[in-house]
Amino acid sequence: MTKLSVIIGNYNTYELTKSCIESIYKNSPKFSFEVIVVDDASPDGSGSKLKLLEKKFDNLKVIINTKNSGYVRTNNIGLKNSKGEYKLLLNSDTLIHPNSIDKLVEFAEKNTSIGVVGSKLVNKDGSLQESCYNFPTIWNVIDYKKFIPKSEGPTVVDAVVGAVFLITPKAYKLVGELNEKYKSYFEDLDYCREVNRKGLKVYYLPDSVVTHYHGESFKQLDNSDNQWKKLIPSSIVYHGLLRHYLLYIISWCYQKFLKK
Repeated sequence: MTKLSVIIGNYNTYELTKSCIESIYKNSPKFSFEVIVVDDASPDGSGSKLKLLEKKFDNLKVIINTKNSGYVRTNNIGLKNSKGEYKLLLNSDTLIHPNSIDKLVEFAEKNTSIGVVGSKLVNKDGSLQESCYNFPTIWNVIDYKKFIPKSEGPTVVDAVVGAVFLITPKAYKLVGELNEKYKSYFEDLDYCREVNRKGLKVYYLPDSVVTHYHGESFKQLDNSDNQWKKLIPSSIVYHGLLRHYLLYIISWCYQKFLKK
């Protein structure tokens, strides 16, 4: 049986995705693995160019969507076509460091209570990138943001960002694929919330390091001025309509108070 399936969604990011694939094979895990790239009907033709890479890399499979399906469904197509015991969701704008994949899987294998593991993300210049969340509540909405755990060892957190997102066999059996009520955004928070509800843990693993060109894969989905608008429907799905607007009002009132 294949130990790991690496799933990458692509939309108009051929060069990023190609670099991501190359970094995986350059730093190949010690165990059996496959790489599944799902192109979400990219209008720039990057899907057909990625398809050519199947001849270069063993166990690389490129699936091309016939119509645009969105980030979440694209990843789910990859998950449904995967054969690996462990499932690693990777953003196309990531670069794998030496042994980073091995460390994720080896850590996950040590404890059956683990549901999801995320890597330490670094920027292009090597600086640390916030890669963990607390679940949003009424009490933390005013100062809600991603963070970096202070511990230098494996740390239990509420949620990790979906850029590097290892799903264990137990979590996949209990939770399944990503929730398709989300098109993009909040799907990582939602999955980690469901993992927690099933009695499993989410870990941040700083020994596993991955470069993340933050936001590059999502730039193609919308310009920066419009990206925030995509958060609204996802927030409503995650929180529910009433809670979403309650959190929005609290945050809005606080911002108004600061401006006085």
